[in-house]
Parts: sequence; structure tokens; C-alpha cells
Amino acid sequence: MKHGVPSLTADDSARGQVGIGTLIVFISLVLVAAIAAGVLINTAGYLQSQSEETGQESTAQVTDRLEPVSVTGDDISNERVKTVNVTVSKAPGAGDTNLVNVTVQWVGPSGTYNLVNEEISSDDSRTFGMDAFKDPDDSFPVMTNADDRFILVFKPAEFGEQGIGPSESVELRITTESGSTSVVRLSTPDSLVGQSAVAL
Repeated sequence: MKHGVPSLTADDSARGQVGIGTLIVFISLVLVAAIAAGVLINTAGYLQSQSEETGQESTAQVTDRLEPVSVTGDDISNERVKTVNVTVSKAPGAGDTNLVNVTVQWVGPSGTYNLVNEEISSDDSRTFGMDAFKDPDDSFPVMTNADDRFILVFKPAEFGEQGIGPSESVELRITTESGSTSVVRLSTPDSLVGQSAVAL
């Protein structure tokens, strides 16, 4: 020791180098941990948004249905129902439903037919029509509230059937844009003689 200043020994220098190395390793670990935490947070946020979106889609597939209110047949000739009218409403909890995007599978005596709305039909597609029966907020063809009553109009002769005869049955599978399906089963009376319209 000279002039009151302690001298560094070889052991002191070694300890100093070890301390700096430990600090570098510690800082590196902190940086790695911070990066990993950022990745985990981003991944968790992505998974949460995906799960919410999936949940909403699943809920829509269950709730966004059309409920049949009544089914009637008219335009009866030669003991065959030539027009079928299905009045529908929104199911409880359903969101807005645009009838233009609804598809229908008709399973009848002569076969199975996949139908689209006449508003979006192509030349080779089979179609069904629609009409507003009760539309307080003038939203047709979009069903926006539980009070809406719209009619799906089917003319079997336009897509292969020659009408529905006595004691025949038809199944309609009505699918909304969200993928929710309602099944409507209808059948004609044993006799259609003298009838102008019937409940199906």
C-alpha cells in the first residue's frame, strides 16, 4: 500500500471479472424473459380473440334460426297444391336475418331439391320467393325484430314437383346465413276436392 491507497491483488481482479460476467448473464436472462412474456401475452390475446369469435359463430349457429308460424297451401287444382306459403319469425335471441341469404332443401315425393332465393338465383338454380306479411319497421327482407312475419313462397312446379297431392308429405330444411337450420314438416289432407286453400 502506498500513500494510503489499497493495492489490488490478483484475487480482487478475478472477483471483479466474475461480477461483470454475472451481471451480463443476469441482464440477458431479464431480456429473454421480457421477450418470452411479450410473446405469451400476444399469443394469449390472439387465442382469446379467436375463442370469442368461435363462440359468437357457435352461438349464431344455434340461435339465428327462423321459426315457422304457419304453413298453408293454395293455388289448388287437379287435387294438387301448387303453392306452399311458410310464414316465419325470428327465433328468440336470434340476430338480424336476411332472407336473401337463406337456403332451403325441399324433400318431397318426387325428390330432393336445393333452393336459393330468387333474388340471387342464376339461370340454372331452383328458387323460392318471399313476401312481407308483417313488417312494422319496414326492414324487409331483413328480419330485425321478433314482431316481423315474412313468408317464404314455394312453387313446386318451378323446380321439378308437379304440386303436392293428397296424403303426401314434404320436409323443408331452412338454413340461415349463419348456418342454423330449422326443419319444417308438412303434409296434405286425405282429400283436396273442393279446397281452395289448406293448412299443411
